[in-house]
Amino acid sequence: MQFSIKKILPHILVLVGFVIISLAYFSPVLSGKQIFQSDIMQYIGMSKQQNDFREATGEETYWTNSAFGGMPTYQLGAKYPHNYIKSLDLTLRFLPRPADYLFLYLVGFYVLLLVLKVDYKLAVLGSLAFGFSTYLIIILGVGHNSKAHAIAYMPLVLSGIILTFQKRYIIGFLLTTIAMGLEIVANHFQMTYYLMFLILILGIAYLVDAYKKNLLPHYFKSVGILLGAVVLAVALNATNILATQEYVKESTRGKSELTINPDGTQKTASTGLEKDYITEYSYGILETFNLFIPRFMGGGNGEDVGTDSATYEVFRKLGATTSQAAEESKRAPMYWGEQPIVEAPAYVGAVVLFLFVFALFLVKGRLKWWLVGGTIFSLLLSYGKNLGFLTDFFIDYVPLYNKFRAVTSIQVILELCVPILAVFGLVKLFNDFDKKEEKLTALKYSAIITGGLAILFLAFKSSFDFAGVNDGFYRQSYGQEFIDAVKADRKSIFTADTLRTLVLVMLSAGTIYLFLKDKLKQQWVIIAFGALILFDLACVDKRYVNNDDFVSSIQVNKPYQANEADKAILSDTSNFRVFDITSSGAKASYFHNSLNGYHAAKLQRYQDVFDFYISANNINVLNMFNTKYIIAQDEQGNVFPYNNPDANGNAWFIKDFKFVDSANEEIKALDSLDNKNVAVINKNDFKIETSNFEVDSTASIALLEHKPNYLKYKSVNKNNGFAVFSEVYYPKGWKTIINGKEASHIRVNYVLRGMEIPAGNHTIEFKFEPEVVQTGSSIALASSILVGLLLLGGLFYEFRKK
Repeated sequence: MQFSIKKILPHILVLVGFVIISLAYFSPVLSGKQIFQSDIMQYIGMSKQQNDFREATGEETYWTNSAFGGMPTYQLGAKYPHNYIKSLDLTLRFLPRPADYLFLYLVGFYVLLLVLKVDYKLAVLGSLAFGFSTYLIIILGVGHNSKAHAIAYMPLVLSGIILTFQKRYIIGFLLTTIAMGLEIVANHFQMTYYLMFLILILGIAYLVDAYKKNLLPHYFKSVGILLGAVVLAVALNATNILATQEYVKESTRGKSELTINPDGTQKTASTGLEKDYITEYSYGILETFNLFIPRFMGGGNGEDVGTDSATYEVFRKLGATTSQAAEESKRAPMYWGEQPIVEAPAYVGAVVLFLFVFALFLVKGRLKWWLVGGTIFSLLLSYGKNLGFLTDFFIDYVPLYNKFRAVTSIQVILELCVPILAVFGLVKLFNDFDKKEEKLTALKYSAIITGGLAILFLAFKSSFDFAGVNDGFYRQSYGQEFIDAVKADRKSIFTADTLRTLVLVMLSAGTIYLFLKDKLKQQWVIIAFGALILFDLACVDKRYVNNDDFVSSIQVNKPYQANEADKAILSDTSNFRVFDITSSGAKASYFHNSLNGYHAAKLQRYQDVFDFYISANNINVLNMFNTKYIIAQDEQGNVFPYNNPDANGNAWFIKDFKFVDSANEEIKALDSLDNKNVAVINKNDFKIETSNFEVDSTASIALLEHKPNYLKYKSVNKNNGFAVFSEVYYPKGWKTIINGKEASHIRVNYVLRGMEIPAGNHTIEFKFEPEVVQTGSSIALASSILVGLLLLGGLFYEFRKK
């Protein structure tokens, strides 16, 4: 027992250390502050209605009316029954946000290096190199929490896979199952998709090694075990996966039925996102050196260049006060790369990259080729349109690749691979198997390559023009003198950061040299590199995510304040929609049933109508969505609510149909449609027996009760009629009931619901009860029980074996 405690104590101390480091970096959380994340602000606006409903009723709604006219909440933080893997995830994220994600970064990478048989002290170094990689910190600053969440679990998934290939089948299977379950819980399928690429590269490395060593039976046995683990992990997340799969077909990530654009031109046929949209954020080839020199390309779009900068001086010349010039100089447009917007460079670290190059000369075998292969693969694909032949091939032929945008995100593979190999450079440095002469040779070449690169850039910096893609805009706004000042500052910070990298390389090389000359003991080398890595990365991280980003918790939890227009609209207790033309995003969704919103995957048919009509303020189409209020702005800049008297209401009886043969005709018909009296139906999708109806002055249909997932109407009509509802049509989950008996409804006007209603007085109900949630929850419950039993059995077996 004493031996076991002694063995586990260092790891406990490491975990405690990770908690301290995570809280220290994000220290404002200790005083109750929260980080202000722009994307999370939008998420809070989008999800407020469902959260309010949950708090008021204790029930979950899987539909919200607060955005885009209505949509499922599957990708808005919906909570599912029997989602026990999510409960485990919440337990692991016990620290306040965003310290919880940094803690997961550190712990996951630490476990991976331990599985790779790295000494725990070096594993700590690797964890710091990974966890403080600038990109991983930046995404926490802007609120890409689900992305950070998924990245944090990647090392744990790899740990389970590697354990399985190490013939530790039981623990490998269990860890892969749970880690993959947690990875899917993070709900960022793009990151999980990229992880799949890295796993495939790892699988190829193991396959080649198994073939050379005549271990193919073990290889295929391991693959079989891992496939079983993945299936079980998917089953643990069955509800979310099935719901997402159902929704994605109807969303903007699916295929639009339209073959025309709003301007009438032909649309390029595609089953995913448009190529230009996918590659809008493509890494410049020259930008590669941002990984090594933080502000090689100027850093971000808004850099703090200080009051001793040329930018500050030119603002003063333009008439700004000292305080105004100082404030403007905190967000100077220093980035001069090819991407539209960059918050910060994807800096991996000068020290880490030096160790990576050092390791290239010493590390051999499948580990090296897996990591080098993953690094090169990631980097090449991140170039996007700048390496068009490769990107086009993946978009056109690799399944699902065209479902994701921002190809630069694939660099997460690189940011995981580089620190692993860097740590193995130190492993090889400290072992006794390699000759000292080989280590000195590796040191010489790595110092020449990395240090020489920095010197080369310093010597030829004048060959760069330091011109950015947005400079034309700034020239028009501030004049050529401003651009000249900006370029001077770009050159200045390029020089400063290149010198910084050169010094860090020299310090790193000097530390190794002193060790190889027996002037420095191993523990001091580890301490020195720990200090260098932390100094290198944390100092750069603090430029972009620091204490200034934290605000009081109420500013985060209640990010929007009602203006006079909102207050006036909120006094109206009827059910209607609001279109805010003064702002995009989720502000209107926070207060109203809105046609606005902020989400990467809207319903495709709604997006089509938005692109054709709503964005152009087509009042005819706004009326059919029951848009009672339009938030506008007068000439003095005052925001006011325009009360639209022509809104169609919650539902209405129509007299006639306009039948069309295609989606193109269906959406084009909306422009001049008398939608109070006529409904458009695509006759290839839906059949209707009666083509016209008699509607007299006594016919009415009124909304009696409304919740996000429930609507109740009362209809009065002495004739058979057809009603159109100002509710978005979604083919799955909505049940229609007339007088207690199930009925059916169809899609009309391209995007709304409609149904035949027999003569007489009737009660009509819409209930959103998606079967996919019921089915998925049953699968999740059964698989959770099975995993629990397997976990207990596996732990008992391992204990008995010990």
